[in-house]
Amino acid sequence: MELKELLNHYGSNKEPFFFLISYDLKEYDVQPLKNLDQDIKFEINEKLNSKIDEHINLEKSPLSFSEYKKKYDILQEHIKLGNTYLLNLTSKSAIKTSLCLEEIYSKSKAKFKLKYKDNFVCFSPERFIEIKKDKIYTYPMKGTIDASIPNAKARILGDMKEMAEHTMVVDLLRNDLGIVSKKVRVEKFRYTDKINAGDKKLLQISSKISGHLEDNWHKHIGDILTSLLPAGSITGTPKRKTVEILKEVENYDRGYYTGVFGIYDGKSLDSAVNIRFIEKNDKGELCYKSGGGITCDSDVKSEYQELIDKIYVPA
Repeated sequence: MELKELLNHYGSNKEPFFFLISYDLKEYDVQPLKNLDQDIKFEINEKLNSKIDEHINLEKSPLSFSEYKKKYDILQEHIKLGNTYLLNLTSKSAIKTSLCLEEIYSKSKAKFKLKYKDNFVCFSPERFIEIKKDKIYTYPMKGTIDASIPNAKARILGDMKEMAEHTMVVDLLRNDLGIVSKKVRVEKFRYTDKINAGDKKLLQISSKISGHLEDNWHKHIGDILTSLLPAGSITGTPKRKTVEILKEVENYDRGYYTGVFGIYDGKSLDSAVNIRFIEKNDKGELCYKSGGGITCDSDVKSEYQELIDKIYVPA
């Protein structure tokens, strides 16, 4: 069965299932929870304490600043031409650590965690969509700041570049929810969460958007998910053109990175965006995929540093 048909099939039967979908929707794994492969581990919507238990060292080898700037400059040219307004530029960085994927998974802390076989580990702070009681919710994350900076919350909430970037993502996802639901509204705009980032804490800015679904939404889970993917927070706006630009400029296969994973339990659905992502290649080498949003107000040095700062294991 094709992805959409498979998801609709399990939803129509109210059969609980796990799903994993790649960024470009070309790869996927959908399995009934009762028969889930033993080498797939996940945690969904885990409650976390803010205490940092352990610092996990990663030796990072990101692309050079000059390589990054070439990509950044191309994106800025597209912005000037009006082809796009916001793009989430990502890259893969070689990393080295003494830990295997299983150890990284067990030591990491995140609201959403996934270890997919011996292929990759994801420890995501970002929910994709949640469906419960015939309502659909999404919680776009865009904007981070070191929580130790004096007046960090006031500074990031007052930052006009961050405000513009977040507003564009909220507008995009509000429109996306309008494709699959009615009475779409922004319930909370730009609230802060504190998350662990290696040996420091970050404030992350999110919003909450909701919409109303028909009571037969279970039969249309495939239609809902495929209509909303890829996620707006990790692409940009306008989505279709921005995806085309990113494919040309990034020049690598994101794969399951920035795709989604989640579970349907027969009554409700919860899912996460596959960010904070460590992948193993055929040679056993590890790479970390990370990135950040680019707008006309971005600073190339700050964006490059953000890409590097996001290479961490929250523990």
